Amino acid sequence: MAKTHQFDVVVVGAGGAGLMAGLYASRTAKTAVISKLYPTRSHTGAAQGGIGAALGSIEEDKPEWHTYDTVKGSDYLGDQDAIEFMCEEAINAVYELEHMGLPFDRTPDGKISQRPFGGHTNNVTGKPVRRAAHAADRTGHMILQTLYQQCLKNKVNFFDEFQVLDFIQVNGKTAGVVAVELSTGELHVIHAKAVIFATGGHGRIFEVTSNAYAYTGDGAAILLRHGIPLEDMEFFQFHPTGIYKLGILITEAVRGEGGVLINGAGERFMPKYAPSVKDLASRDVVSRAIYTEIKEGRGANGANYVYLDIRPESVIKYAALDGRTNPDGTPYTITGEQVLAKLPDIVDFCRVYLGVDPVTQMMPIQPTAHYTMGGIPTNKFGEVVIDDKNTPFPGLYAAGECACVSVHGGNRLGTNSLLDLVVFGKYAGLKAAEYANQTDFAPLPAEAESVSKAQFETLKNGSGGENVFKLSNELKKVMFADVGIYRNEKDMASALEKVRELKSRFKEIKVADTGRIFNTELLNAWELGNMLEIAEVIAASALNRKESRGGHSREDYPNRDDANWLKHTLTWNRNGKIEIGYKPVTITKHQPKARVY
Repeated sequence: MAKTHQFDVVVVGAGGAGLMAGLYASRTAKTAVISKLYPTRSHTGAAQGGIGAALGSIEEDKPEWHTYDTVKGSDYLGDQDAIEFMCEEAINAVYELEHMGLPFDRTPDGKISQRPFGGHTNNVTGKPVRRAAHAADRTGHMILQTLYQQCLKNKVNFFDEFQVLDFIQVNGKTAGVVAVELSTGELHVIHAKAVIFATGGHGRIFEVTSNAYAYTGDGAAILLRHGIPLEDMEFFQFHPTGIYKLGILITEAVRGEGGVLINGAGERFMPKYAPSVKDLASRDVVSRAIYTEIKEGRGANGANYVYLDIRPESVIKYAALDGRTNPDGTPYTITGEQVLAKLPDIVDFCRVYLGVDPVTQMMPIQPTAHYTMGGIPTNKFGEVVIDDKNTPFPGLYAAGECACVSVHGGNRLGTNSLLDLVVFGKYAGLKAAEYANQTDFAPLPAEAESVSKAQFETLKNGSGGENVFKLSNELKKVMFADVGIYRNEKDMASALEKVRELKSRFKEIKVADTGRIFNTELLNAWELGNMLEIAEVIAASALNRKESRGGHSREDYPNRDDANWLKHTLTWNRNGKIEIGYKPVTITKHQPKARVY
């Protein structure tokens, strides 16, 4: 028998969204946070460059400008009511983090310092605006540490190194989750009135990714198996600047501080693709520009990479050509010491992994699979919705990268991920506690852990004809090659067929490790099952959307098609078959028009 626990609210995941949700829920309800990692190892800690908010610390800025930039960046697929809500909440969210103790960098007069980021503009002049509040290049790390401290202070209950395996529902109402304790192999049933999923993304389905090893789409896959749709899964963002071959992220803050992209011919190429904001165009535009340069033979040394140049002499040269100035109007300059102070982790990454010193050498980079714009459908209060009418599922919530509000639409702007998890994590926590305080516990079904037990037994008793790591590598290769930055019908159809073949072969897996204590082989196999389900949804959704928009760029349908495709994709897995439906995009003030950077 599984051990049973009871809480008003259970949060699955202890990254920024999960901790924010747990913190706010715990103020009025008995709350537990369950995480397969120790909270401070969650992937939010890898976010580097900043959190977006129109504070106006250094120059004029407005939430309305932030809203428009986010709508434009989303390629008009973002829901504008949710975007307005997020951008208006942003200022208070950042000040709240500051008051919790987050050590933001400061201007000389003591305000929170801000830097430019891709796609963020002064809507009057069209020039880049300083909107990213930052703590060196460790902003996500600082948010994670700050929120964890606040949760401990507020006596949130933590179940660290527990992997959630299943969601419990009774008659269409939330009843809790099932988890395995990694250190013992024991199953636990956590009975709850409300459950918040904050399990992060699924970038590990791609071969080259900035994502942590734990990013395997667990929450989205669990709910997909319970008949809940996923939204806009075809939209996956490739960050322009990952370390060549490794995919480790080189933050956009490098370009915010004046860094430029250089091709193999020694040319700065972004002015060709984004004449106004150049290297600070939105991520989908920059990633496609890099791949175009490589495809046309201008990669560095004939290989699949280009350079990112933050050497002070280059920055000063290009800043003068661009007419970039300091806030007081003096010419923009940067020194080697300032590069080290503003980007310490980036300098360390490059020295350790590449043997390159960014102060004196250019960094070899290539786009890396980075962030999903799609996920579990929610409204702006974090309530999971299950159809095109936005009908909430009682007691079920989601926030952070695993959720689709949708504020990112077809393409997310840099700094909006940290903002997303802080704002919507907060409201998911508030709403879950409010719901829990107005309802009774749903009765637990007998043997609530039976599905999880059966999953593990299947993985332990296969024929042994297939290997987890071989299947995983095949999945990552085909998804990166055929459902990557550039897509077409033939390759995506082939990828979908391959994923379905891998799903079939997955049934032949047999886990060799029969132990119970930290059985990572068993957990890797279970996670691979999630990755295969998510990959099938992505490939099917991408094949179905016959246009190019944001991060979904089709060679055979190169134009955006608002007449036919200005709508969200909803994807169900019903009885092993993918079913696709749609729901409308919410448009309030900004009618779709061509994106020009």
